Amino acid sequence: MVPLLGAVHRLARRLTQRPADAADLLQDAMLRAYRGFGGFVPGTNRKAWLLKVAYSVFVNRYRQARREPEPLPDRELERRFEQAVGMLGETDVLDGLDRGAWGTGAEVDTALRQLPEPFLSAVLLVDLEELTYEEAAAVLECPVGTVRSRLFRGRKQLFAALQGYARERGYLKRDAP
Repeated sequence: MVPLLGAVHRLARRLTQRPADAADLLQDAMLRAYRGFGGFVPGTNRKAWLLKVAYSVFVNRYRQARREPEPLPDRELERRFEQAVGMLGETDVLDGLDRGAWGTGAEVDTALRQLPEPFLSAVLLVDLEELTYEEAAAVLECPVGTVRSRLFRGRKQLFAALQGYARERGYLKRDAP
């Protein structure tokens, strides 16, 4: 499991948003994984299993204490998304990022921090840790359709929040009206 510590720490850092809390979450997750290693099924994805353990610890210890930001109303989100007609798809912006180190820059970090936790978790697991929808659903303990929905809405919110950033970096085909 040692080679996967980086992935668990990145997830913990993004979920808790504080280095000390991320270190605590990492330690608690590794302890729980060690104690529950008998539950690991050989031949399955070790990374997904370990991220599920870490996410479970996060939900149990940190999620209730964390104040979630208010998401954009659907109507405003749709309006902003419609303004983006003619731009690259929302996933193309994420494709340009350094996924391994999550070297996203201040603008992307800010946009990620503003996502409500359910959307953030889906984006982190699928787009940044590159888990399949099925693996992410297992980590989040929800149906695959829920992961797809959360991912879609999270990507839309990121896309709306990062239009200026994408324009500056040349990711847009043309300016939005």
